[in-house]
Amino acid sequence: MERNVSSPLNVTIAPTQLPQLNTTGDINATVKPFSVFDGCDHQVEGILFDLTLQCINVFIGIPANLLVLAVLIRNRKEPSTSDMFLGCLAFMDFYFSTMPPLNFINLYHWQSKGVWSAIKFSYGVKDTSGPLFLSCICLDRFVAVLFPIQFGQLKHIKYRLSLSVLVLCLTFAYSAAKTVGGLPNFEKVFTGEILATFTWMVVCNLSILWALKRSRSAGKDEMHPMKRKAFKMVLSILCIIVFNYLPPVALFPFEDYYSPDVFRCYVQPVGFAFLNISSTIQPLVYLCRLEMLSFLSETCVKKCCPCVTAGNNKTPPEQKLNT
Repeated sequence: MERNVSSPLNVTIAPTQLPQLNTTGDINATVKPFSVFDGCDHQVEGILFDLTLQCINVFIGIPANLLVLAVLIRNRKEPSTSDMFLGCLAFMDFYFSTMPPLNFINLYHWQSKGVWSAIKFSYGVKDTSGPLFLSCICLDRFVAVLFPIQFGQLKHIKYRLSLSVLVLCLTFAYSAAKTVGGLPNFEKVFTGEILATFTWMVVCNLSILWALKRSRSAGKDEMHPMKRKAFKMVLSILCIIVFNYLPPVALFPFEDYYSPDVFRCYVQPVGFAFLNISSTIQPLVYLCRLEMLSFLSETCVKKCCPCVTAGNNKTPPEQKLNT
């Protein structure tokens, strides 16, 4: 789906030369010059809302994703089966979070078609990599909880490496097509993707939560430490899915009910804004789920992640070693 960016500053047009007396054809039939604002010059509120949230990605998302990558690298000797997907997701979110400054400069100063193409490519990366890699994480957890025997047979890294390469190929193919533009009904591709991945992730995570709740030992209120860890991971992913992906899922399928200008300049930017801010929310949720944040002070952890801290305080020392 094409993203459109506008600005109230681009409301003047350079004066054109007077038509020659021997000019034939319609005088008004002029070639439309390139513009990074793409028709939303007087309807900027939704776009500014999106860019404001993207600024949060710059100041919080970049260090948070770098911290996630550092944690994954530190734990590379004892990796989780989902670490490859988490690492790819964090790297893609880091890449996308570095683009807003370039976007602002291009909007108000450069107005370069080449830079705008690079920005559109980053939007395509964000549109595709986030939902697909989250779906991979959900698939990994789904098989681990509901089909543990098959999961043990599929633990080899080659399976996750192959799936990651497939996701990256789909991501770059979609991003390249988005950059080129002009493909008929191309926006329907993203709508179909987001609907499919949202449905899969919700059903998958609800199934996992139900299975984990049901697997408690008879007469015991406490869940096994490993299952409790998986439960918190799945619950956090479900929260991310609902908050970040529900708005575009709820808005984009009803494109035909909006006027083209309203959909392009208001509905799209607001829906994408919730999707874009996931570049900050996803790494923060992951870091808050960690039982030990050695990179942060204990005071900071208590303020940012009170639920995780409280859960750790209730966990006996011998159980902590097993998680």
